[in-house]
Amino acid sequence: MPTPFVRRILSATALIAAAALVLSACAGPGDENAAEGGGEVVWAIEGANLAAGHMDPQTSQLDVSSMVQRVVLDSLVFQEADGSFSAWLAKDWAVSPDSTTYTFELRDDVTFTDGEPFNADAVKANFDRIADPETASAQAASMLGGEFYAGTKVLGEYEVEVSFSQPYAPFLQAASTALLGFYSPAVLESSADQLKAGGPGINVGTGPFELTEYTPDQEIVYTRNPDYAWGPDGTEAAQFQTLRVEILPEASVRVGVVESGEADLASNLPPNLAVELPDTLTVDANEYPGLPYSLYLNEAYGVFADQKVRQAFARGIDIDAAVEEIFFGQFPRAWSILGSTTPGYDASLEGSLPFDQDEANRLLDEAGWTERDSDGIRMKDSQRLSVRWIAYTPVSDDNSALGNAIQSDLADIGFEVVREVLEPGAYNEQYGPKTFDLTDWGFSGVDGDLLRNHLHTDGFQNASQVSDPEIDALLEEGIATSDVDERAAIYQTLQQWNAQYTAIVPLYSPSLITAMNDTISGLEYDLYGRPLFYEVTVG
Repeated sequence: MPTPFVRRILSATALIAAAALVLSACAGPGDENAAEGGGEVVWAIEGANLAAGHMDPQTSQLDVSSMVQRVVLDSLVFQEADGSFSAWLAKDWAVSPDSTTYTFELRDDVTFTDGEPFNADAVKANFDRIADPETASAQAASMLGGEFYAGTKVLGEYEVEVSFSQPYAPFLQAASTALLGFYSPAVLESSADQLKAGGPGINVGTGPFELTEYTPDQEIVYTRNPDYAWGPDGTEAAQFQTLRVEILPEASVRVGVVESGEADLASNLPPNLAVELPDTLTVDANEYPGLPYSLYLNEAYGVFADQKVRQAFARGIDIDAAVEEIFFGQFPRAWSILGSTTPGYDASLEGSLPFDQDEANRLLDEAGWTERDSDGIRMKDSQRLSVRWIAYTPVSDDNSALGNAIQSDLADIGFEVVREVLEPGAYNEQYGPKTFDLTDWGFSGVDGDLLRNHLHTDGFQNASQVSDPEIDALLEEGIATSDVDERAAIYQTLQQWNAQYTAIVPLYSPSLITAMNDTISGLEYDLYGRPLFYEVTVG
């Protein structure tokens, strides 16, 4: 019989303390083969666009890049379930009182899978590579402080100092992610230009697995690193030999392989299929922290320059009804530009500015869009009230249905939305010069600093083209203080500002849904809901 899955969320108190949930699947003893480090785990994922130059988390902004390469790339520190940080590749660290300098004492027993030693030189080589403009890193470079990164200094073979030109409070959290993970210096010296495409001998790290086979758009094979002895919380070499990642873009196919036992686990499952899974499977839904799936209204291009038009757009969509129907009540409607599992989330916005087409019509009338053409679309100065929504392929069936609902609701108030689903190259041709009215995505992140990417004048994902000195100052203040309460207050102010200004329209908070068979046990999840395999056994 079908079994309901569990959606994992945090209490408001835990959120402000930067807590997040780490979950374990049902534990069970591995068989003799697994105990000796044998066996294979097959993991089915969507894997969209990995083959389009997204095999390198230091340069890719796609969640899937970090999700699959976490088994290769270790980090300086590990972020625990309560939001605190523990030792990983760094066994100790110190932060200057003004949060401008971070000094790390590194382990002296770590090697890359190509035999290169991990040391202070390796840290410097990776961080400097991320910061180098020629690398064309965006998210990782921003997490490394962006323009505030002042450099990495080698203090000794196993001691390194990372400096910033101003206080940079989010660095430890950033340093716990795969985006700031480490490649072999030999790879950076000889093959850095191949990291985006990826492959054996290219994506070389210190992790519990080594990438040994890669067939683009089909599968990635990772093989156990038998020498691994430096994992977070004392974890050592993996308890199975092979992690085979099957890239299956069709959700129904991923469901099919995990139901049939061809895969041990499958991720990126949509709610409509997850709720029908049999109770022989364990199903976990981990709500992403960060910026919910949202619409970004480009105020510098067309009709969205008028705040009343932006506000009418947002009030004219029955988000509650669409999200409830399409996601079976499993993905909550989002009220803010930070999801409810993100530190600094402002719960006071819940229920504010609800669906109200009368109010939307009033706002459009005030904005001067009072005439109608033969299609019922509003007109002003012989111009149709029409916007163009560009989307990055692939678009899930659920998000496509949500787009249809949004178009229908807005048509009722005379607001035309034309959607275009574009291949990556065509999308980027328009995204670069911002020749579109709106676009869409969700953006995962544990720290509210992710809003700097989306709302700062110089933010690399400022699709709305917001440029406001007061907002810039708030975002800069958010990274300059390490006080948890002060930072939360700053990000709450930004959320309240957006609720009125309407640069971004939050729609729903997605979860990473993973189903697994009883062939494996010990699966855990990171703060983003991505599977971790450190303690997994087979059998």
